[in-house]
Amino acid sequence: MQLDPHWQSLIDYDQRHIWHPYSASPNPTAPIGVTATQGSRLTLANGWQVVDGMSSWWAAIHGYNHPTIMQAMKNQIDTMPHIMFGGLTHEPAIELAKRLIALTPDGLEKVFFADSGSVAMEVAIKIALQYWISQGKTQKTQMLSIRQGYHGDTFATMAVCDPINGMHHLFNEVLRPSLFAPAPQMGFGIDGDNQDIAELEKILQQHHPQIAALTLEPIVQGAGGMRFYRPAYLKAARELCTQYNVLMIADEIATGFGRTGKLFACEWAKITPDIMTLGKALTGGNLTLAAVLCTDQISDTLCLGKPGVLMHGPTFMANPLACATAIASIDLLLASPWQTHIADIEQHLLTELMPLQALDGVAEVRVLGAIGVVELEKTDLGPKIQAAALEAGAWVRPFGKLIYTMPAFNIPAGELHQLTNAIKVAIQSSLCA
Repeated sequence: MQLDPHWQSLIDYDQRHIWHPYSASPNPTAPIGVTATQGSRLTLANGWQVVDGMSSWWAAIHGYNHPTIMQAMKNQIDTMPHIMFGGLTHEPAIELAKRLIALTPDGLEKVFFADSGSVAMEVAIKIALQYWISQGKTQKTQMLSIRQGYHGDTFATMAVCDPINGMHHLFNEVLRPSLFAPAPQMGFGIDGDNQDIAELEKILQQHHPQIAALTLEPIVQGAGGMRFYRPAYLKAARELCTQYNVLMIADEIATGFGRTGKLFACEWAKITPDIMTLGKALTGGNLTLAAVLCTDQISDTLCLGKPGVLMHGPTFMANPLACATAIASIDLLLASPWQTHIADIEQHLLTELMPLQALDGVAEVRVLGAIGVVELEKTDLGPKIQAAALEAGAWVRPFGKLIYTMPAFNIPAGELHQLTNAIKVAIQSSLCA
């Protein structure tokens, strides 16, 4: 990629001094400079304009620089960009809490604002543990998760990510041990033989006196493998948690706010978890913000025990600018025909990507809502496919053998076609090389 001297010097400095996600430093692979964003397009440092197929890791559901959200952010900057939340409150936090309580599954009545998805999951785990400690049930300290899951990069969250196939196996010897049930059977629309549910129940039956909570990503397991599973499993998991007196934590950080075709993936099974985490699309991808919701029963029980408060408090908790941005994003989403947009994207992805399943080297193609995944048989083609897709006019970031896209919900039809065409060209050319 040819750059002018100014940008080349910036990239060189970046490579020498800045750590990017899951990268080395010095970085042998030059990152791609971006100078501007607009809608679903990125302007690169070399002047190219490409379609963003990642929506900034699921988050930019309205695309970039949406005027409604930009105006809300400017208004809040002029009024109060930040104030501590300890002992103080403000209207953006209150109004956002109202929306989250109204929109999420019935029964989630308490909101804790956090900085990021990983921190939200840390808080959720802490709530679950403190809930049992407050009742004197100090033996309930183990977490149960399902394999192929991903819940974040901090220490408590790494411990509930898949210990073998996940990104954090390097730390297994220093992480607190968790229990793991087999991953749900693949397939959103399958009936299933329920062996996965039977295995989950076996673990709960044997270990429930020690288990504080089950953590799972509803319907879609994201960074752990981009796997889709049936609502019946989620429904059964909820019933088993209730039966064995184990809390359920639903990690909706990646799936929340419409990505799967429901506002929240828990809706596919019509369940209410005990604790739910939200992030990513909460602000429409404009600022970092996350939230943890739980039932009154959990918060009341926790706060009746010692020390009588939830032991967590981020410095930038409930940042007013982020809260105002989230309100604008949520209102914009609800005022739009987002269900129609998701259905249209899903149909396009099915039509354009499913034929790739016939190619030698493609293991499977799967689509759900505004998520399209092409799973290859080889794990080393990602960089080549990324470069070829960029040449064809689209930005994607493969992960191992997974080539996936999660476009903005309002992506124009022409740009969606450009995106899928670039993915197809890149995969076909890389497999044939």
